[in-house]
Amino acid sequence: MNALDFTLTTDAALLLPITALLPLTAILLVAQSNPYQTLVMRGILGAVAALIYALLGAADVALTEALVGTLLSTTLYAVALRSSMVLRLSLPGGAMPPEAVSQRLRSWLEPLHLRLELVPQPQPGEPGLHGRLIRAEAESAYALLLHRPQLLDHLASLPGADGWRQEGHRLELIRAEGPVPAPALAGGSGAPGEVAP
Repeated sequence: MNALDFTLTTDAALLLPITALLPLTAILLVAQSNPYQTLVMRGILGAVAALIYALLGAADVALTEALVGTLLSTTLYAVALRSSMVLRLSLPGGAMPPEAVSQRLRSWLEPLHLRLELVPQPQPGEPGLHGRLIRAEAESAYALLLHRPQLLDHLASLPGADGWRQEGHRLELIRAEGPVPAPALAGGSGAPGEVAP
């Protein structure tokens, strides 16, 4: 009888429940819609796998799984989430919107697990901006102008879009990089997919 048979036969009561955690954790990982919960589940999956390898006597594989499969991949995924799960909007006038408008935008983005980042004084040609948040002249309404039609359609399909429009704000697509003319902000229905001239 070799050492592996001895470990499997004597420690089966301990190994079976821990091994059952692998498919359970994998199913939970795939079923998550929140990317931050997915990150936690991935870490748990790697830790359980490393524990099983260690219990079976494969210390080198357990160490590799713990360092690369769990620590490194979870860290890289966390960095990727932090940098990509954000909606960056420039504020051409430089003035921050009222807290009620910012809160409305944050609650609107919540189902997508996006953070809102408002950039008051963007540098010319600053990368990573998804659009602009502009206050209409002589009005308390704001226009959310986005660069990508896919993002506009996705945001327009969320429940928060109705609340945004009911408060008199608008959601539009920026056709070109140039400034949006004032008439595009003053009137119109604010319907999803509306293109600023």
